[in-house]
Amino acid sequence: MKHGCAFLTCGLAICLIGGCSRPTAGPDDAVKVAVEGQRKFPESLAGRWKADRHDWELVLEANGRIASAVIPFGRVQVVPGRTTTTPTRSGDQAIFAPGPWAVHYDTTTRELTVKIVMDHVRVPMAENVVEGSSTDILAGLISPEENTWQAQWTTYTRYTATTGEGKPVDLSTDSTYGETQPLTFTRVVNQAP
Repeated sequence: MKHGCAFLTCGLAICLIGGCSRPTAGPDDAVKVAVEGQRKFPESLAGRWKADRHDWELVLEANGRIASAVIPFGRVQVVPGRTTTTPTRSGDQAIFAPGPWAVHYDTTTRELTVKIVMDHVRVPMAENVVEGSSTDILAGLISPEENTWQAQWTTYTRYTATTGEGKPVDLSTDSTYGETQPLTFTRVVNQAP
């Protein structure tokens, strides 16, 4: 599975060259924000957060909503509530349709949890097509200085690759446990969100 994911990530990065978006849900439905300990999300956490690996990037607004995310699968910037269509080098179209996203922050423990759901992803790569859906959960503590987020990334994928011969290959993770690994996010200073 690890080799398959690495192959797909590299292949998608090479294939994708640009894109556009269209709405899939209303703006109020796209991202739900919940805050424990206070009524407001801390504005000091707003900004661009970049991970040390796998090209994760999140842009948080002052109210806690996610403005956009760069997801590792395809290294594509996705806006919540909008389907992103990206041309590939072969002239096909890759589709990234997000589902509902969520942000939860506990002001007492400084624990931030982000849930990114992709309802439908379809990426043609030469004679192959990868299609399916995923749920990514990023959870961990924000540093007292509010510039670092030590997160555990758990991904639950339901992807199938169809080869040029029409043979399906299951690329899904375990539906109960997914795959988990640590990531360190850093808030990028002096860069507009």
